[in-house]
Amino acid sequence: MHHNISLITTIAAALGFGLIFGMIAVRFKLPALVGYLAAGIVIGPATPGFVADVALAGQLAEIGVMLLMFGVGLHFSLDDLMEVRGIAVPGAVLQIGAATGMGIGMAYFWGWSLGAGLVFGLALSVASTVVLLRALEDLGILDSINGRIAVGWLVVEDLVTVLMLVMLPALAGALGGTGPDGVAAGADANIWKTLGLTLGQVAAFIVFMLVVGRKLFPWFLWRVARTGSRELFTLAVVATAVGIAYGSSELFGVSFALGAFFAGMVLRESPLSHRAAEESLPLRDAFSVLFFVSVGMLADPMVLVESPLRVLAVVAVVMFGKSLVAFALVIALRYPLNTALTVSASLAQIGEFSFILAALGMSLGLLPKEGQSLILAGAIISIALNPLLFKAIEPLQRALRARSDAARKVERSTDPLAELPMSVPQERLSGQVVLVGYGRVGRMIADALTAQGVHIVVAEQNRELVDQLRRRDIAAVAGNAAEPAVLIQAHIARAALLVIATPDTFHVRAMIETARALNPGIRTLVRTHNEEEAELLRKETGSQVFVGERELARSMVERISVDLAAVKPVNGGH
Repeated sequence: MHHNISLITTIAAALGFGLIFGMIAVRFKLPALVGYLAAGIVIGPATPGFVADVALAGQLAEIGVMLLMFGVGLHFSLDDLMEVRGIAVPGAVLQIGAATGMGIGMAYFWGWSLGAGLVFGLALSVASTVVLLRALEDLGILDSINGRIAVGWLVVEDLVTVLMLVMLPALAGALGGTGPDGVAAGADANIWKTLGLTLGQVAAFIVFMLVVGRKLFPWFLWRVARTGSRELFTLAVVATAVGIAYGSSELFGVSFALGAFFAGMVLRESPLSHRAAEESLPLRDAFSVLFFVSVGMLADPMVLVESPLRVLAVVAVVMFGKSLVAFALVIALRYPLNTALTVSASLAQIGEFSFILAALGMSLGLLPKEGQSLILAGAIISIALNPLLFKAIEPLQRALRARSDAARKVERSTDPLAELPMSVPQERLSGQVVLVGYGRVGRMIADALTAQGVHIVVAEQNRELVDQLRRRDIAAVAGNAAEPAVLIQAHIARAALLVIATPDTFHVRAMIETARALNPGIRTLVRTHNEEEAELLRKETGSQVFVGERELARSMVERISVDLAAVKPVNGGH
């Protein structure tokens, strides 16, 4: 007989209750993550009945953190971030600053220390990447410009959080907590020396990973893949993630989270990165469940009874405070109302990084236990209500545009990118191809048409891309082509073809309807993701519809060439 099986008991209870409560959450249209947190509360010390081993759950949670951060690193794309850097970087930094300030203000009002307020505010400022990606996938807008901006915004938030995870231990003593060694800092503690040493260790680790790791670990993965053993490949991926996280902590003194994040980043350099993500997904999912359950175990549900006003204040900051700040920032950067509402809804929740920050804050003696319970309560409520905000985007947008002159004007007033420059020659605005979307497919189509000497006007929601295109002397206008003003600026009335290459097919019908109202004889070509949607669009719009990417771009260019030849005599009359 086994006399001590607390590890097995804890894992069995966490996974079993996580499954049950996760299914209940999904049944009520909530993210499974809410169920995992609830399961942790049920098997935690704050509720009666069975209590799992909190210490062991904490160690399992550390593995969950490693694998979560490894997954974030595997999906981190510097190219995607650079594409939306003009809005994502300043927006995320300013929004984090504003939300952190709100948290510090609440903490001061409640009598907490500055260190507690800083950790609390940072935890409230960071939205959950896991929750956001699931929401965008469910809505089918992950690859749209709004989806890319929201994801890029959260990537910047994640990077700022990783930096804070590195710096907090060095700053803890000066903020009234315990130093990196768990000892309270004295008055003569040299905070700058400690901070400099920490940043030096981080810099050394980053240099090592970028110079040695990005060559060594992908090469190692290739060697394992050549064995043909799926088990060995999965083992290699997980061993690399956990091994780098542990090794970085022992050798460079950096956190497990940062080590695992860079492990994912360097493996992303390998062509095998997609397989690595796929093979490690089941284990990452299992340990992420253990992580969320362990977070729930540390929470005290009585905070809802004892401090309901504080819980409401936290929810207000998470769901409305930082979302309103983000909304104002997006509008100030001259992006459309739909983008501002989508980004605001995306940020109206907190999740995994908030829990990691809270756990670190408690371990450093900065955050009181009530703070962690408030963060958890705010997370559960905000995640549960977040889908309702996404559903409210369209009706809210219609209401604002219908009832508010300011809402209609703010999107396009005094915006130089919303109008074609007067310097564009008129001959390039007659018989041209209006290309909606300049993503991967749109870029391939544009390059091929430009090489053939075909005039194009690009309509694209990403303002930075529009600015870049104009610098290359390509006519481009910023905005959503579903709005008549955008197609009017693209001179759709004199165009030969409308080519819709955007991955967001939600507004396709509106674009085609507007184009045909302004130019009854225009031909339309559309890209889409699947044959079912393609067949529906063919019947409803009578357009040529293509599915795929590279093959799609090639086929569309061939079709465009045929259509241009067919309509050339007509365009000559314009």
